[in-house]
Amino acid sequence: MRFTGPLARAARALAQWPRGHVAGLAGIEETVLAEFETGGQSLDEDALMRLRQTLEEGGVVFLPEDELGGAGVRLKFTAQDVKQINRMEGEGGPVGTDDV
Repeated sequence: MRFTGPLARAARALAQWPRGHVAGLAGIEETVLAEFETGGQSLDEDALMRLRQTLEEGGVVFLPEDELGGAGVRLKFTAQDVKQINRMEGEGGPVGTDDV
């Protein structure tokens, strides 16, 4: 699957992460990421791999092109999964300071 700027932009929107956050996690300049997302600049293979991995860690899945349509992205978890994860994460009560 060819990883393109528009796919990266769509994935970032689904993850609801600002461009600066994604750029920092992927080790890419924010302006370079912005230009890549709009098709104005290409990235080397290493930067593409870091960017894709960062976005996948943000909860998106990249879908290859097939007979039903073009390449795309979707969220890894369903709305029900997210609800369960949020419930489980809140089970321990509010986070406090540790005096140890």
